[in-house]
Amino acid sequence: MSEPRKNEAVKIAQQQHESDDTTKKKNNQVTPVSQQENDEEWGISASNDGVTFDYPEIKYEFLDNTADVQLHAWGDSIEEAFEQIGMAMFGYMTDIERIENKEMKEIDIQAEGDLMNLLYKFLCEWLEVHGTEDYFIARKIEISEFDRQNLRIIARGFGEQFDIKKHTQGTEVKAITYSNMQIHEEKPTNDVYVIVDI
Repeated sequence: MSEPRKNEAVKIAQQQHESDDTTKKKNNQVTPVSQQENDEEWGISASNDGVTFDYPEIKYEFLDNTADVQLHAWGDSIEEAFEQIGMAMFGYMTDIERIENKEMKEIDIQAEGDLMNLLYKFLCEWLEVHGTEDYFIARKIEISEFDRQNLRIIARGFGEQFDIKKHTQGTEVKAITYSNMQIHEEKPTNDVYVIVDI
């Protein structure tokens, strides 16, 4: 991917938008929520300028890798790096600035072996959610439980269904690969690298 395209993708991902949607969807059922609960869940805060959304800082990039693409994400913790790599995958498929906070999906996964297997399964699960839940796209991913000993993750994704009339179509991610997968837990940042099949 060229440097201008990468910079443009990161710039787009960093922009914020507003939405007044006050429902969330879980297990295929839309559940009304109070304004306060919705605000807390989405990190909404009132200000003199209006309502703003506390979306996470973008900590990922797309790197050239022959016919595929390598996702690189980082964070202050390994949990944040996992969250960011999940958002990077969705961000490669569409302009995430257009994604609104209309639904919530939860995943609960467990792997065997090591952290790389857990990372692989984590991304595969989100890709399956995208493919089976009406092309759901997550703008924000939050890990509520990260159990290193038992290699288990519980996480929530906030976003909406992909709509060709609303969202620009990027490049489809077909599969997650183990090729050159890397996890680096070093201060001050934790880095993960994943090559996806496109």
